[in-house]
Amino acid sequence: MSKISTIELEERAEGKNLYSYQKGAIDKIFKAFEESPDDYHLLYQLPTGGGKTVIFSEIVRQYLKHHQKKVLVMTHRIELCKQTSNMLTEFGVINKVVDSKADLSDQAEYSCFVAMVETLNNRLNDDKLDISDIGLVIIDEAHYNSFTKLFKFFSQSFILGVTATPLSSSMELPMTDNYDELIVGESIESLIENGFLARAEMFSYNVGLTSLVVGANGDYTVKSSEDLYTANDMLTKLIQAYEERSKGKKTLIFNNGINTSLHVYDTFRRAGYPVAHLDNTNTKKERAMILKWFKKTPDAILTSVSILTTGFDEPTVESIILNRATKSLTLYYQMIGRGSRILKDKKTFQVLDLGNNFHRFGPWGDDLDWQRIFRSPNYYLDAILSDEELESNFRYEMPDALRSEFSKSKEVYFDIQKCYVDSIRAGESSKVVLERSIEQHGKICIENSEDVYDALALAKKLGDDIDFRIGRYTKCISKSTYNFVEWLKGDYKKKLNSYLRTNFDDVFEQIHGYPPED
Repeated sequence: MSKISTIELEERAEGKNLYSYQKGAIDKIFKAFEESPDDYHLLYQLPTGGGKTVIFSEIVRQYLKHHQKKVLVMTHRIELCKQTSNMLTEFGVINKVVDSKADLSDQAEYSCFVAMVETLNNRLNDDKLDISDIGLVIIDEAHYNSFTKLFKFFSQSFILGVTATPLSSSMELPMTDNYDELIVGESIESLIENGFLARAEMFSYNVGLTSLVVGANGDYTVKSSEDLYTANDMLTKLIQAYEERSKGKKTLIFNNGINTSLHVYDTFRRAGYPVAHLDNTNTKKERAMILKWFKKTPDAILTSVSILTTGFDEPTVESIILNRATKSLTLYYQMIGRGSRILKDKKTFQVLDLGNNFHRFGPWGDDLDWQRIFRSPNYYLDAILSDEELESNFRYEMPDALRSEFSKSKEVYFDIQKCYVDSIRAGESSKVVLERSIEQHGKICIENSEDVYDALALAKKLGDDIDFRIGRYTKCISKSTYNFVEWLKGDYKKKLNSYLRTNFDDVFEQIHGYPPED
């Protein structure tokens, strides 16, 4: 892809002015039209923000100009249906929206229809829509499987599916079963380099996810997610992450469950931040008011549940917080993509990951082999690490603000697993692992304190590190019942405080070469 000039960027407008890579995509798709049978199924991939709707709107315009058949565009949500209809209108394509209230008595006057999948299914089963002359069917967000049940109605139509992630939402229904070919568009990195998308700055916060349960749809259940993410320690971790990286920035928070989002809303509201909650139970009027507030409020925080993952474009978003875990690559890319829209003064945006998603899928914009994923989805899915494997590679990192309070210590990390292996090899009891961990914690507290009271105050701030070390230790000894883990955490903190009171003077003198002042 050649570099795009500043002039071309500035001249880009909705309608018929397309970027060079969009024109190239259209040429490839029409070439497939010409070389393939009428019932060919073609899939086109382009990242969120690359302009898929612009591309297929121009395809519709050109198709209707050169063919004597009609076009149907399918979407899976009413908001996308309306957006698509508006975009087609901007391209000069007169179209009719087939929704539940549509009067189809004038359908013969239209050459292009836009419909939501469920409504269309009902109309076709009731024989209310004449599709005998449909030559081209375009499917937006084609990775959703709800569309496949309609393919039987269009056995003689050319089907063009478009998606940012050509990986089916169901392992049982791979996209390669329904599409003959995949055309891969520009990569995220290419779009970033050429100024079409903002670059994501990723920050990952390691989270213990082994309590999560995978449901029948292959992703984590709402119930198990809410049990984890509504807990006080996770809400505290969330607001600390926000204050560390995103404070003052317009922020979208994605959750798995309405109850979680409401807990997040309450937490931020109590902390005095401008925040709103949105889910699919809000009325259209409420949703419009909330999104209008979000757009005009510079430091607004909007916590939501899935509803904003598609069909929502707000370029002023500066920060995305993934306050959930997902096993869906598509959802991972959709959530992050909400922050990727560019503005003149916006070249980057932040992503705070509290679901180990970064470790699971890699960086947003990584060089994924979409052709291989399309042809062999199971090969890709089977290669994703389990939560246990992910967490075994974690290393606790102090937040920057806390690390600054231990600035006199060159190293604050303690490798529990290595200490355990070394102690077992030396024929020692596993209990020495926690004893050595307490000594190391005590040393860094004393190293950064003037007196024992300062050291005890620092020790109180080590809760996350202590939790991490206890978690590692219990995995090493293969004993991790809830009551035992909680008892160990409490016992560790008591012993750390006792160690500081008993050994402060001696350790201080060992470190500094002189005793502490009275």
